[in-house]
Amino acid sequence: MTFAGDTTTADHPAMAGKISAGDLRSGKGHTDENFPVASRIIHPRHRALILAFYNFVRTGDDIADHAQLDARTKLEQLDLLEAELLGEGDTQREAVVLRAALAERGLSPQHAQDVLKAFRLDVTKLRYENWDDVIDYCRYSAMPVGRFMLDVHGEDRATWAASDALCAALQINNHLQDCGKDYRNLNRVYLPRDVLAASGATVEMLGQARATPQLLACIRTLAQQTDDLLRQARPLAGGVKDTRLALEIGVIDAFADRIVNLLKVRDPLSERVHLSKGQMMRLAVATVAGGVVRRAFGA
Repeated sequence: MTFAGDTTTADHPAMAGKISAGDLRSGKGHTDENFPVASRIIHPRHRALILAFYNFVRTGDDIADHAQLDARTKLEQLDLLEAELLGEGDTQREAVVLRAALAERGLSPQHAQDVLKAFRLDVTKLRYENWDDVIDYCRYSAMPVGRFMLDVHGEDRATWAASDALCAALQINNHLQDCGKDYRNLNRVYLPRDVLAASGATVEMLGQARATPQLLACIRTLAQQTDDLLRQARPLAGGVKDTRLALEIGVIDAFADRIVNLLKVRDPLSERVHLSKGQMMRLAVATVAGGVVRRAFGA
């Protein structure tokens, strides 16, 4: 399987040892996400570790999404990241930094390894059959991120179920927001085949400038299922001990809720379904204020 562009495994400088995985980054950083990453809400003692995890994961994601690397090169780069995360070399900065940060806190690299499994799927699996198939992808792409955050804060693993629901919702929101771009750039479709078929939609509709009524029906069905995940996640903020983490979760949930409601009424192929920086800031301030009051009065 190959992707857009004429760069091959044999002649790409990444395989010649001239550049590291970090050189394949897209330029997207933690401030460009749909949700806060190690924001100022989080206690400073956790921020360096969280950012090290984010940079590792973002590097892997950018490798998997790179438009000019073939599949074999991508998999080799992902394998190299994992090997150095586990101590087999010191050439990949993102892996080395995360390895050291995890060791300092006595934490396992397993969550980072799980996310790499999702990126390998991104390289090798271009279609998903049904909702359960998409959720299985989220078990590797998204759920380990929430579990990592909970482990960093020493939270009880009883919180994992609600965290898994929230993280899956965030991931599927992103799939729906970027469904046209993923298809056009990478021939990758996360919208399940059975929901597309039930709506009378086809994969090829994702390549159009505007979504057809059938494709909109598919997207809205999936947005509603994502909304159900968010409802399952609502107990999470109240279930964690760390107040700062609870406030961060509240902000993330508020962002996800706003985005899923946009996806229910807008066309992601032709309309904006992302929050602006200003919208995110205003929503974060209001959510934190409400969260502080609830924590203070036990509401």
